Amino acid sequence: MKALVYEGPRAMNIRDLPAPEPKPDEVLVRVTHAGICGSELSGYLGHNSLRKPPLVMGHEFSGVIEQVGAQVGEQESGFRAGDRVTANPLVTCGHCRYCQGGASQLCGARRLLGAHLPGAFAEYVAVPARNVYRLDDHVSFAEGALAEPFACAIHVCRLLALAPTDRLLIYGAGPIGLFALQAAAAYGIRDTVVVDLNESRLEIARELGGIAVSSPDDLPGGIGEGFDAVIDAVGAEATRQRSVAAARPGGTVVFTGLHEADSRLPVNDMIRGEVGTKGAFAYSRDDFETALQWIGQGRINLLPWTETVPLSEGGAAFDKLIGGPGKIAKIFLTIE
Repeated sequence: MKALVYEGPRAMNIRDLPAPEPKPDEVLVRVTHAGICGSELSGYLGHNSLRKPPLVMGHEFSGVIEQVGAQVGEQESGFRAGDRVTANPLVTCGHCRYCQGGASQLCGARRLLGAHLPGAFAEYVAVPARNVYRLDDHVSFAEGALAEPFACAIHVCRLLALAPTDRLLIYGAGPIGLFALQAAAAYGIRDTVVVDLNESRLEIARELGGIAVSSPDDLPGGIGEGFDAVIDAVGAEATRQRSVAAARPGGTVVFTGLHEADSRLPVNDMIRGEVGTKGAFAYSRDDFETALQWIGQGRINLLPWTETVPLSEGGAAFDKLIGGPGKIAKIFLTIE
């Protein structure tokens, strides 16, 4: 099969690899769409310790089942070849306290397709059947490939326990920030403020109904008494510090960006203001299923700001996203 292989910093090449053989509890998916994630951009640059070359990345994807494992085929309600599907790429043990308690993203044995396991930047990818979901007939393959990043945003909003009257600030108008803007709207939040230095991304945020600025200081009255909830979808020390500074006393900040490993924070100010902070990693199974449900209901839409290119142009697509893609929030790689 053809696969886009990460072979070192800024080295991404099409190679011929053996197609995976599905295990008894797996299905083989013929990939149609695979989105490029921000974490994969850092991996491409050699800045992500999870992604070691040679590696087939890709964890936001959809496609058609090509083959089912023996155990899957024996199940009366199991998957069949030809089913249109997407998949939760976070493979967990299924029986630890976290998996059983609804927090599978914290499983100590978790593995991610496209990082610890071969991913979807290829013609085929093998996936445990328990991680696979059929797509409704009216849901496109492109929409199905957005379920994974949208699940991340839903998880962030769930951790914030948003109320419709909350003031929300989001640092970062990348895909997760833009999805968080839409997820927050589903919780009844209006007038969400989105901060980014990229004017093209700010235009997208405005078109999605957000108040988009390059700094909270640009708001009439600045941050005022502060925000009830703040999301840092960048992960730089500067945005983490500014997120804490923007929270009102008793407010909550969720850190989900992974740009920098370590940051200094004004802990004494956080203590005195009782500012709560949480980390948000990936999503639970419930978050992923909610994302699929809301996509099917038409609650989110990022497709007008996406671009689709062939897998063979994957390396160029990575370079475009790093160099500045303009008014593009996500690039899908397609496999013919």
